[in-house]
Amino acid sequence: MKQKVMIIGAGNGGTALIRLFHSSDVSEVVAVVDRNSQAKGIELANSLHIPVSTEVEAFLLERTDVIINATGDEELNAALQVRKKKNSVLIPGAVAKIIFRLLEEKENLILQQEVQSQTLLEAIIHSSEEAISVVDEQGRGILINPAYTRITGLTKEEVIGKPATADIVEGESMHMKVLQTRKAVRGVRMKVGSNNRDVLVNVAPVIVSGVIKGSVGVIHDVSEIEKLTNELKRARQIIRTLETKYSFEDIIGSSKEMMVAIQQARLAAKTPATVLLRGESGTGKELFAHAIHDGSERKFNKFVRVNCASLTESLLESELFGYEDGAFSGARRGGKKGLFEESNNGSIFLDEIGELSPNMQAKLLRVLQENEIVRVGGTKAIPINTRVIAATHVNLEKAMVDGTFREDLYYRLNKLPIHIPPLRARKEDIGAICLRLIGKINQDYGRIVHSISREAIEYLQEYDYPGNVRELENVLARAIIFMHYQDRIIEVEHLPPLHHAKVSEVAVIGIEEKKSLDERVMTYEKKIIEEVLNKHKGNKTKTAKELGISIRSLYYKLERS
Repeated sequence: MKQKVMIIGAGNGGTALIRLFHSSDVSEVVAVVDRNSQAKGIELANSLHIPVSTEVEAFLLERTDVIINATGDEELNAALQVRKKKNSVLIPGAVAKIIFRLLEEKENLILQQEVQSQTLLEAIIHSSEEAISVVDEQGRGILINPAYTRITGLTKEEVIGKPATADIVEGESMHMKVLQTRKAVRGVRMKVGSNNRDVLVNVAPVIVSGVIKGSVGVIHDVSEIEKLTNELKRARQIIRTLETKYSFEDIIGSSKEMMVAIQQARLAAKTPATVLLRGESGTGKELFAHAIHDGSERKFNKFVRVNCASLTESLLESELFGYEDGAFSGARRGGKKGLFEESNNGSIFLDEIGELSPNMQAKLLRVLQENEIVRVGGTKAIPINTRVIAATHVNLEKAMVDGTFREDLYYRLNKLPIHIPPLRARKEDIGAICLRLIGKINQDYGRIVHSISREAIEYLQEYDYPGNVRELENVLARAIIFMHYQDRIIEVEHLPPLHHAKVSEVAVIGIEEKKSLDERVMTYEKKIIEEVLNKHKGNKTKTAKELGISIRSLYYKLERS
């Protein structure tokens, strides 16, 4: 099977690499990336019908065996090392080009002792921050660089001319494996060198005119990778407090019901009006909230998310409205801005709005009517310009009848209602949703599952998903976690059984024939809660999370039953 190669940088060097790999019998150039759409290599790639882009992200999730950075940008190297797929080998372009020259001319270099050329070649390799080792077709070391010595603790004298096994403390030689199989290996963990260093090894064969000339290995210190990963996660966390995570392009669905919801949300994004997102738990209300903010004129200002059911009333009030100095025991000196102030000129997403207490409903109504807030312990009205996006799975009309939700607040919130359909009402979207979720789960768990079979999709479409998309993601995650690492397609046999809930429901309803509908529903609900509580050994937080309800709602349901 041909090795799939992505080339980043389409200048003179990148163009040469495109020609080299395209003409090879064992490699295939699957993507070319350059910010300059008029670059020489882009034109060549187009003429060869090779996919091109100005953005690296366009191809990072695709299957790529080898990524060659021909730009010379070391910061890009570091970013690619963190963001690329685990099994992709990353090689700087200058290194790849010189390795080919080195291996083709090895015999001449040894015989003729061309000191000047040898010095130039080694200088280029040595300038790389990547730890690199190169062996010939017999598995003898012919080149290492200082980064290799720094990680392994081995000098040139201990490696050059020696067998490829010379640097290994624990594990088999990947150089020898590649020379035997003519296939790249990626992400192999082993211990190397006198420092007994824990590393990840990627090795690729070097084949010229169909003849294997050797192999090149790139070694990554695991501790350095973990440091980069943690830094990236921290950066993402900071960014997510300032920006939305999703746009309308992240909303998957072509069913009539979903297209109506998306169209309404796009229209809502263009207005400053309050939006009310309605739908069952797990349908994607937060996803819509992010997309509406991202599609609005406020997108460059803050997007703040608040779960109204996760905080006590007093804490929620101080978080939303802020407080003055000395407002209560333990208050921060000088007071604190609330989230309404923090999101000024941006958007605030109030999730689980149906769980607000009557007192908080009155305070929110004032915000919507007057566009101002008063901090806890204060008297001064502070004007704000914040777009409110609210969401609930509660039947607000019934709550008004019951007296638990204010009618005037309902009409303030319900100016732009958007109903997000449950998954059971748009089962034709399940296939497309699965493909998006598989990509996310791959990133979360370091897997490389490519797709899902048609039979598996049809099996998934037979179930009604009371937990909606969140439940579907859970089903796929369980399947992928227990799949063999070599499996790339989710089949029916990988999926857990999905129909036991329906059987239980029929059994319960059959037994409770003489009870009213509400009583039957409560009985079945109690049974489900008890099962999930037992599963989590009484942990109510985990139980509420799995059931897709707030912890407050769970306590209410437990007390009611």
